[in-house]
Amino acid sequence: MLKLRGVEETMLIPLVIKANETMRCNPRIKDSKAVEIIKKLDIDISKYDKFMSHEGVVARTILFDNTMKFYINKYPNAVCISLGCGFDNRFERVDNGKIVWYDVDLSDVIEARKMFFSEKARVKMIAGSAFEKKWTDEVERKENTIILIEGMLMYLTETQVKELLNIIKISFKNVIIIAELMPKLTAKGTKYHDTVKNTSAVFKWGVKSAKDVEKLCAGLKLITETSFNCEMKKYSIRGKLFALMPYIKNLNNFMAVFKL
Repeated sequence: MLKLRGVEETMLIPLVIKANETMRCNPRIKDSKAVEIIKKLDIDISKYDKFMSHEGVVARTILFDNTMKFYINKYPNAVCISLGCGFDNRFERVDNGKIVWYDVDLSDVIEARKMFFSEKARVKMIAGSAFEKKWTDEVERKENTIILIEGMLMYLTETQVKELLNIIKISFKNVIIIAELMPKLTAKGTKYHDTVKNTSAVFKWGVKSAKDVEKLCAGLKLITETSFNCEMKKYSIRGKLFALMPYIKNLNNFMAVFKL
């Protein structure tokens, strides 16, 4: 039986949601690997799939997949790094037949991941802390690097985020960072989150604007930021209301793209 605690347990939330969405009659995203994993795991999945989290994960997946595809098309021979990869299967959805891909996460997570994923010629797994620069030594250097940081930064302190960005800065060149950010007010309300509250994880960091992140690393430049509301409002009345209500709409997470 798989046993995950704290922040590590939160990787089950997108896994369960992607699996459940895939099994719907008209799925907005398809992830057969998530379905395979869920069917093999001996866990209670009910606490990991609630309406707002479900819609948020679907929106996030669509936004991040499309953005990854855009930058992979722009830099077809790039090295791509998924930090805090969990059970994500994004490589299969965005691969162009040329990119080199690295899934990076803590040792326990990579050990669990290896139960269901295998390394390939262009796909490697790296076990270790993102705050220890040695993980970067295992990454091939190419002209362009695309780094994905999804569902991770909100569990870090601002000091840790700064440390991570500076490790990236000194380790790679021509970097595009695609990151999920949480509003500052939302980061104060772990106990109100419909799924994370069912784990022992705690939100630690949020920002008023993606521009705030530029201050943490010299040379970091914001390219775009996109609220998950942009996708969520397309699919349900509740999603549309969430996206339009003046106060509530600013509580949703958003995707930011940076150049470093």
